[in-house]
Amino acid sequence: MTIEAVIFDVGNVLIEWQPERYYDPKIGADRRAAMFAEVDLHGMNDLVDRGADFSDTIYGLAEKYPHWRDEIRLWHDDWLEMAKPAIPHSVRLLEALNAKGVTTFALTNFGIGTWAIATPVYGFLNSFSHAYVSGHMGVTKPDARIYEMVEAHSGIVPGNLLFTDDRAENIEAAAARGWQTHLFDGPQGWADALVSHGLLTPDEAR
Repeated sequence: MTIEAVIFDVGNVLIEWQPERYYDPKIGADRRAAMFAEVDLHGMNDLVDRGADFSDTIYGLAEKYPHWRDEIRLWHDDWLEMAKPAIPHSVRLLEALNAKGVTTFALTNFGIGTWAIATPVYGFLNSFSHAYVSGHMGVTKPDARIYEMVEAHSGIVPGNLLFTDDRAENIEAAAARGWQTHLFDGPQGWADALVSHGLLTPDEAR
């Protein structure tokens, strides 16, 4: 089938997202492990990704765990240090596709507030034909509804969409709808996939 749009996840595809790695030098690996075991920080982040207010959600949870208050608030106050760095080869692939006139979309679990923080810093996030951001959509991957919304908004049939994501469950949900998919395990594999689909030449995919 003809690929009409290439769809990128953002976290761990275009920008590294490793909260545990961020906290380890801040508070020590043992304290970080204890905090993550006691406090559902990823669940907190999921609420933000579904559209909950960034500040209220994190500060609200921090008040429920006063002995971890300062550490939890770092998820908000130092978020840009947590969401870094960009993955240069992946960014080059996005730029190469755009330069060739290939339609590119983002489909990302990202909060309203965090997307507003990220886009001025990571300019390539503004280069998509459209960014499908879960916080604005009110639903997160791998819920089938988010894929339905992309199909309806773009008007592109599922088989003509090529999607990469680092999480197998997100890829499986897209594949179940007939999307063409690539499980991202590094930019070189994604580059090879884009070449195999005839979207980039080997030189363009470097």
